Amino acid sequence: MSDPGSSPAADRGRPPHHRAPRLSAVRREGGRVTPLELFFDLVFVLAITECTALMSHHPTWSGLAQGLLVLGVLWWAWAAYAWLTSVIDPEAGPVRLVFFAAMASMLIAAICVPEAFGDLALAFALAIGFFRVAHIALFAIAGSDEPNLARSVRTLAISTAIAVGLLAAASAFGGLAQAALWILALALDFGGPYFFGVEGWQLVPGHFAERHGLIIIIALGESIVEIGSGAAGHLDLGIGTAAVLGVGVAAALWWLYFDVVALVSARRLNEAEPGRVQNALARDSYSYLHLLLVAGIVLAAFGMKTVLAHTGAHLHWVTAFALLGGISTYLLGLVAFRYRHVRTWNRYKLLLAAVLVVLIPVATAIPALLTLALATALLALLVVREHAGYDERRDRLRSRNTMTDAEAELLGNQDA
Repeated sequence: MSDPGSSPAADRGRPPHHRAPRLSAVRREGGRVTPLELFFDLVFVLAITECTALMSHHPTWSGLAQGLLVLGVLWWAWAAYAWLTSVIDPEAGPVRLVFFAAMASMLIAAICVPEAFGDLALAFALAIGFFRVAHIALFAIAGSDEPNLARSVRTLAISTAIAVGLLAAASAFGGLAQAALWILALALDFGGPYFFGVEGWQLVPGHFAERHGLIIIIALGESIVEIGSGAAGHLDLGIGTAAVLGVGVAAALWWLYFDVVALVSARRLNEAEPGRVQNALARDSYSYLHLLLVAGIVLAAFGMKTVLAHTGAHLHWVTAFALLGGISTYLLGLVAFRYRHVRTWNRYKLLLAAVLVVLIPVATAIPALLTLALATALLALLVVREHAGYDERRDRLRSRNTMTDAEAELLGNQDA
């Protein structure tokens, strides 16, 4: 005789049994950046700001190098999550809890940045290690039923483990030995996807391009923050003028990227052949070359902060290089970005990048405010020249970016 308690009627009278939620990866649907991704990126505002603070506290060539090395580690950690969120939905179920934990670890890493080569070197390495382990774990779950993706995740896990181990080992050293271990860690980290190939990775091109555009905005926002902190609560004619000029520099850098370049590049990535070709284009132009853009912004922010604090003084070689060399690095990044997508050079950006480098010695002999004014004027001329050089195709491109798919298809048929 069957147990009455196991009959369907009896089961209907029992309260439902709820299983504990299990960590699983839900595939991304749609190409728009989610609110959680925007929230997640906010920790990089502090991290990038602390890189500039590290340079400001140690305005020497070694301090500049340390700030750029830390930025490289932070950038590669962020870039890894940009690839991850092109595969999984970060807001689905318990996955969001892992993202919150990763945010907390990145916040700890950001706090450690000013002493990443000093007393907090090991704490920085451990915080970055947790951040990267969470990324690998989520990617492993996402690729559990896809052999190609799983194989790529395993190779990434190996290069990540070695790089993080080297950062931890570097905390036991100082000087050149510590710097050498950091450089080796970055080389292995950045070189992993290049030497192991990109065939197994998966990509949502529209989301990937938008995510990198947003991180450029975050970096530019950090430059505005540094302008304000450079004033340190004081205001006179020189500081006010420098602040306006600094906003002009940030606006020009924004214009040179978002007016046309970002739109064309996003479209090129979307139209590339899915798989190896598209993934290699994303790796080279976004994961690699966008670091030049962010590094240029961070260097320029350090230079502008110094100008705000000493408008009438001459810039030293380090700060002159940071301001003018940072803008030059940004322009060269845009040139390389364009070449990777369309195989053509932008001679005006190349020319201005060279002129800014030539002006570095001049900047050490004239007032800092005049140096900033020259940089702003040259950038404004470049913006005007490029804007005038575009024909009606620019307006058509920008209008397509705000059209519905049906409207864009109709216009495309008319163009044909």
